[in-house]
Amino acid sequence: MTREEKKTSDAAEVLRHARFGRLPERIRLEDTVEEKPATAPDPAQHAYNPDEWLVRTCL
Repeated sequence: MTREEKKTSDAAEVLRHARFGRLPERIRLEDTVEEKPATAPDPAQHAYNPDEWLVRTCL
């Protein structure tokens, strides 16, 4: 290995170690949960009665 190749590999090793040399910081479990407030139910969503058409059509 020549001196230039050794410098290049040492520089690459230093850069690699700076980037991947340690583990990322630990994330707490509390930080992984997203909380959203509950919304009030929409009364129009359940306003349809499936039997209502029968009463209106047949009577």
